[in-house]
Amino acid sequence: MSKHDTTESSFKLTLVPAVLYVAWEFMARIIESPIQNPFARLLFIGHPVRGADGSLSYSKGYDDIWFLAYWVICFSSIRLFLIVYVCHPIARRYGIKSDGKLFRFGEQGYSSSYCTFMGSVGLYVMYQLPTWYFNCTPQWTEYPQWRMTPALKTYYLLHFAYWIQQFLVLILQLEKPRKDHNEFIVHHFVTLWLIGWSYLVNLTWIGNMVHMTMDWSEALLATAKVLHYMKYETTATVCFAAFVGMWTYTRHYLNIYLLQSVWTEFDLIPAAAQRWAPKEGVWMVGWMKYQIWIPLALLQVVNLLWYFRVWRTLVRLVFKSTLMDERSDDEEEGEATGDAKGEGEAIGSAKNE
Repeated sequence: MSKHDTTESSFKLTLVPAVLYVAWEFMARIIESPIQNPFARLLFIGHPVRGADGSLSYSKGYDDIWFLAYWVICFSSIRLFLIVYVCHPIARRYGIKSDGKLFRFGEQGYSSSYCTFMGSVGLYVMYQLPTWYFNCTPQWTEYPQWRMTPALKTYYLLHFAYWIQQFLVLILQLEKPRKDHNEFIVHHFVTLWLIGWSYLVNLTWIGNMVHMTMDWSEALLATAKVLHYMKYETTATVCFAAFVGMWTYTRHYLNIYLLQSVWTEFDLIPAAAQRWAPKEGVWMVGWMKYQIWIPLALLQVVNLLWYFRVWRTLVRLVFKSTLMDERSDDEEEGEATGDAKGEGEAIGSAKNE
């Protein structure tokens, strides 16, 4: 089966729940049924809560698991579709023909698109919250945040699904391991730990801020590499320089600021919420301070290791005019060793961060 056949089959399978949802809704207009549409939980967030003023918010619940599972599959299909039908035709127009380079171009094109989109959505979500712009204090004084805006819950669960898929790709080794494979394992595990726990214990505002410190730097890096493949070297260099500045500001300055907030402002949580009472939506006993701070600190350590490699790349760029992300395998290695074909065949796997 060709890549195009695989892509079409995968994309069609993800559309099945949507078709069944529409069919159920159509039949429900003809035949009355007390059973709610079972496919809705796959396509839409659940557990709506109406406020006294009529406002709509959402809580967490078991139906979120169905939504997550479906979107883990969707992200695999969306990635494959974008790479094969959008990125590869663009790459060929710019003279990129080898399987290895096509794979890398598609990988970076997808990453640039995803991170730019989710970074924009994240800004919109943050703008609706008291934590705009990285105003950390409300996340403690207004804990718990168990009622989420529709945008926040959708954004949070989609990001969660994306990282679950990324982690599965790593541990199942569905693509050729990178030379910093171990760092990616740690990074993805810590990311999933933070997303999962923050969602469970109703600390979603800080989760939104952590996501915002990650997405934009990754979007700039992926864009710089795409421009490099397209031979827009000057633009790629400017974009890479912007990436270094964004990485420094978001992944270090802002992340350290968040670490300081956890350490110094945790006790601002209302006294009534500083106890372990899951049925009431509060979980913030004393030791939870360290359960939040330590994974964030570990994430900072991994980012510092990558930061050193980023500066090595910048030095190479200045003195040798060669743009390559030090966090990943050598872009040309596949062709030089004859592994490019195998790498190109791995097109169905997901991209590491």
